[in-house]
Amino acid sequence: MVERVIAACDGAAKGNPGPAGWAFVVADGNGAPQRWEAGPLGRNTNNVGELTALQRLLEATDPALPLEVRLDSTYTRDAVTKWLHGWKRNGWKTAAGKPVANQELIQRIDALLTDRDVAFVYVPAHQVDGDPLNAIADKAASDAARTQQAAAGTAADLPVPDPVTAPAPRARRAAATSGSTSGGAGGGAGGGAARRSSGGGGRTLAAKFPGRCPCGRSYGKGETIGKVGSSWGHPECAAAHA
Repeated sequence: MVERVIAACDGAAKGNPGPAGWAFVVADGNGAPQRWEAGPLGRNTNNVGELTALQRLLEATDPALPLEVRLDSTYTRDAVTKWLHGWKRNGWKTAAGKPVANQELIQRIDALLTDRDVAFVYVPAHQVDGDPLNAIADKAASDAARTQQAAAGTAADLPVPDPVTAPAPRARRAAATSGSTSGGAGGGAGGGAARRSSGGGGRTLAAKFPGRCPCGRSYGKGETIGKVGSSWGHPECAAAHA
């Protein structure tokens, strides 16, 4: 039986745009971490960090082996499994006729995915009982963004993820109000696996409540957000989805 490789990749930006970094961790077929790598990206966006992390992971793994990629960015997953074919047909233009954001990175990833068996699995970030590989990649990417230093290692010196605590329960009325409002201006990210086998508007507003963009990253109250498909999220994700 052909061995399967399990891995996770993640990007980070302290500001979006801001000091950015990327990271990946490669495990064996049982999910035990074996090696990891991270690097800086100067001032950049979170989406560039996420895409770069996937590119570096694909370059660092054997294309002959089936690969499972765990990631908390639905933007990255959807860019290479859903939107890519339409972008190609449209001459690398979005449905709105605008140039596709991060086109060169996506084209490099497209080439690396050719003739490979790759499954993408969305895993929510920063969960109390979240995916351990994603937590390691998240920590390594965050450290690379903060220090702007490259790093790498093995199972003997894995980055230690920061502790995650469960959010304090809200009062019933506050939770109900938040839920009904964030349905229009929050937006969750879908789960499940996607194999490699698009319409947002230009309106933006200030978020009334914290929420999570379909790319997997959160936004804070008062932060500028835009429509991303049927949800709300970062304006650059809205532009990529348009």
